[in-house]
Amino acid sequence: TISTLPDDFHGNRSTAEIFIHPSGKYLYTSNRGDANSITVFAVDTASGRLTTVEHTSAHGRTPRGFGIDPTGAWLIAANQDTDNVAVYRINQETGKLEFTGQSVSVPTPVCVAFVPR
Repeated sequence: TISTLPDDFHGNRSTAEIFIHPSGKYLYTSNRGDANSITVFAVDTASGRLTTVEHTSAHGRTPRGFGIDPTGAWLIAANQDTDNVAVYRINQETGKLEFTGQSVSVPTPVCVAFVPR
């Protein structure tokens, strides 16, 4: 069993979304409740085993959903209870998320979808 939260986390928790990076090398999950975070796992493509890479702030409350753009360069998190979407750059070598400082006001966002041109 692997947890989406740090071992020392105590508080209200639930998960919402899960995505595999287009490269297949990373898995991302969102944590709602007191955690309000995104967790990154490295995927061993031979065995399917997951290793925790990081837990990072969702930069808002209740990250109900998120999406990874088709190029795998960006992750957009929809924070339902703070009416914002937060933008992250994905490090292609580590899978880690870097908050860009950009957050857009959106009333009660619950999902993110990328539409092909």
